[in-house]
Amino acid sequence: MSRPDVPLQISSPNASSERRISPSWTIAQFKTRLEPITGIPASCQQLTLRVASQDAVQISAADEETTQLAAFPLQPYAEITVGDTRPPGARTDFSDLASVEKYTMPTTEYETRTDSVLAWKKNQKLGRFDPNAPSIEQQKVQASEREIEERGITLGARVRILPETDSRRGTVSYVGPVPEIPGIGSWVGITLDEPTGKNDGTVNGTKYFECGRNYGVFLRPERCEIGDFPPLDLGDEDLEEL
Repeated sequence: MSRPDVPLQISSPNASSERRISPSWTIAQFKTRLEPITGIPASCQQLTLRVASQDAVQISAADEETTQLAAFPLQPYAEITVGDTRPPGARTDFSDLASVEKYTMPTTEYETRTDSVLAWKKNQKLGRFDPNAPSIEQQKVQASEREIEERGITLGARVRILPETDSRRGTVSYVGPVPEIPGIGSWVGITLDEPTGKNDGTVNGTKYFECGRNYGVFLRPERCEIGDFPPLDLGDEDLEEL
């Protein structure tokens, strides 16, 4: 079963935009699609992926013709940075418009034209002219809800925290919004097997679930892997607090 497209932020020295990426694309296919967007030849692209505040991950492989993007931790609204490996003198500066003659149509004139893209969007009720179109905030909430459903995150489920180097495990005790924590979308409240968390299921005075002190933690759905994960015998191992 193919995985759904993932909305990502694509950034390069000359462009920045949000794009929907298919995890089934190979790295080579992805670079070919990025070339007209960034102006950087596919052979000169250096790709890095950053998810939230985590360290950046290189998107590369020995065989980029067959390695799919699904091999990397793609998450909705993560950022892919496209670097240019060419020497500075060999790069085209698309932002230098000093010598380019251009005509700017007055806004009032453009809005009254009937043969423009704007007029067509109005007639077709597309984009911001669609009265039923979800806002950016609503789209992010919907993406979070899809992530929860696709990962099978439900109350009482056993969970392993990602990345696997974290090694902590626990039980899902809450799924839903937490207004006290900045960010749009749902959070997953977890009762950890060991007191290596940050709270007791309470955030700024609001109780979301019951657990012992430092047994509770709230994470984004993409950091939760659901499965048959029994408690680990951690002994006196010193776990890093995230």
